[in-house]
This record gives sequence, structure tokens and C-alpha cells, in this order.
Amino acid sequence: MRISRRSLLVTGAGGMLAGCDAAVRSPTVQSVLARGDDAHRFLQRSVLDRTSLAREFRADQMSPRFRVNGTANPGTPDYAAHVASRFADWRLTIDGLVARPLSLSLADLRSMPQRAQITRHDCVEGWSAIGKWQGPHLARLLDLAGLTPAARFIVFHCADAIGGAPYYESIDLIDAWHPQTILAWAMNDAPLTVGHGAPVRLRVERQLGYKHAKYVMRIEAVASLAGIGGGGGGLWEDRSGYEWYAGI
Repeated sequence: MRISRRSLLVTGAGGMLAGCDAAVRSPTVQSVLARGDDAHRFLQRSVLDRTSLAREFRADQMSPRFRVNGTANPGTPDYAAHVASRFADWRLTIDGLVARPLSLSLADLRSMPQRAQITRHDCVEGWSAIGKWQGPHLARLLDLAGLTPAARFIVFHCADAIGGAPYYESIDLIDAWHPQTILAWAMNDAPLTVGHGAPVRLRVERQLGYKHAKYVMRIEAVASLAGIGGGGGGLWEDRSGYEWYAGI
């Protein structure tokens, strides 16, 4: 049984109920777990320097093979059409709590100021690889859209699905404005392949691989994660109890 940092912050009553699905779904227990999760996030923000940079590597340190993690191909008709057209008609939507909703093409993203970084991808499954990523800062896109004061989280809606549930992930504004958080369209000096998340994927370098959402179609600014998916902040957080903040 995996004992997470989150579970250590939940009260003893919440821990005893963890083995009972019906009990865990009750409003009372959900409230307890939510308070534990809030405490967990507060502790992380208090003791971790989340503004520090992830280590960057030299070109000669890049891995000869970079495994495909998660979905290898969304496999939907819409996505297949985008692949066939080389994403000529693809658009990234940025909306939610913003003053200026955006619809950006892949060419728009490529024309913006770029950041390139060689970093290590650490997967929750236990493997890692070093690769080069390039794309605009997420912060620049959010500045163009103009976040409203109520915005607290950034949600990434993706083209793939797991078990019929659309994939989504989220980060807070601390990570959204981190200088190494980019929306990458290139990997190892070439456009992203389908397996690695074409046409764009999130790179949030201080967190584990499942937070690096692939096949991003829409970026939504929200005040709360409660109404997104199951409220845990991401598909794996909702389904498997993964940590919302997967810091490394």
C-alpha cells in the first residue's frame, strides 16, 4: 500500500475510512479529505522553494531513447484529422477567468518568444529520461489572455481519454508563472511526435511526469478545482489518489 504525503495529513478518521468506497464518497468524508488536501497544499507552499529551477543538462547528456508515457495516440477521428493535416487547422483555446479569450494556431505559438531547456522527466512508474523541450512560456499566454483576479488554477483539457474519461490536469499560479513552465511544441529539436503529445504539451519541470499534460487542446483559468472532473485536480488524482502537487 502506498502511503502518500497527503495521507499523513488526513485525520485518523479519514484514514480508517480509506478502505471503504461507499464511505469515502459520502459528503462528510469528502469534506474531511478536502481539509487534509488543503493542509497538504499549505504545507508544501510553506516548506518548499517552488520558485527554484529544476536542473538543466547539456546536449551530450540527453537520453538516447525517451519513452512514451501514458497515451500513445488519442485515437479519435478529430485527432486523426489534425494529424493528417499536420495540425494546420488545430487551435488552442484559452478561456475561463480571462479578460481576452484566445484561439491560437500552432504557427502562433511558434512565432512567440521561445524557451528551450534540457531537463529530466521523472515518471511515477520509476523511470526517467533527459530531453530537450521548446515552446513559449505559459505565463506569456496567460498574460495575453489577461487573468482576472479570481483565477487561482490553470486547467489543461486534452485530446486523449483514459477509460472513456477526458484527460485533464491542473497547476496553480505559482507553477504557471515559473520560468521553466512552457507549452512545448518541440522535443529534441523536432516537432513533437504523436506519442509524445503533438501538437503541444505542458512542461512543468518541478513535478512528476503525469502532470505534464499531453495533447493540450484548451487551457482554462478557474477559481476552484471543485467543479473540474472529480475535483482532485487531474484525472489520475481523481482515479488513483495521486498527489495533486507532485513535486520533485
